[in-house]
Amino acid sequence: LSVSFFDQFMSTTYLGIPLIALALIFPTILYPTQTDRWLNNRLLTLQNAFINRFTHQLLLPLNVGGHKWATLLASLMLFLISLNMLGLLPYTFTPTAQLSLNLGLAVPLWLATLIIGMRNQPNHALGHLLPEGTPNLLIPMLIVIETISLFIRPLALGVRLTANLTAGHLLIQLISTAVFVLLPLMPSVAILTATVLVLLTLLEVAVAMIQAYVFVLLLTLYLQENI
Repeated sequence: LSVSFFDQFMSTTYLGIPLIALALIFPTILYPTQTDRWLNNRLLTLQNAFINRFTHQLLLPLNVGGHKWATLLASLMLFLISLNMLGLLPYTFTPTAQLSLNLGLAVPLWLATLIIGMRNQPNHALGHLLPEGTPNLLIPMLIVIETISLFIRPLALGVRLTANLTAGHLLIQLISTAVFVLLPLMPSVAILTATVLVLLTLLEVAVAMIQAYVFVLLLTLYLQENI
């Protein structure tokens, strides 16, 4: 029996063993693997077309040096969108609603882009901390502000994904609870509320895909700044 709306975000356990690792590995089983045949089936062809189109779109703003990140970014996109979409199914657990997981993805990837910039072109990377033509009196303040904004980036990446998924799931649960409460009392209002619930669910499907894309897109923008 759930005693709180936030119980749905607790890591599920079985015999005291956390199942978050299983939830992270499970999406990989759903995708078809490549075959040695000359012609692929429809599902594999559709999957390859989506990955190729997404990777092409993602690498447009990147220089040639950043194209070596294509496999990592495409895999991250598929991973996030799979977890977000599967979390919308009933009786499921959404790992990407956990801030710890999102920060565990955001911080190392952001730090990798920062280290690449500091190693390859340190002057250019440090130049982002002070815009050109800044008055002398504002230089110390701007350096502090830009440094803080630089270190807030991974936190913003993780919090954005967590907040959007958490808010959407809470709204779905609140409205569905209202439908069950209103059904015996005011059926017409309950039907209207159920319609809103269906529209909200469609919106959450879009949010699940868009937030995965935004997460990876921002990483590409951070990478572009440092290459």
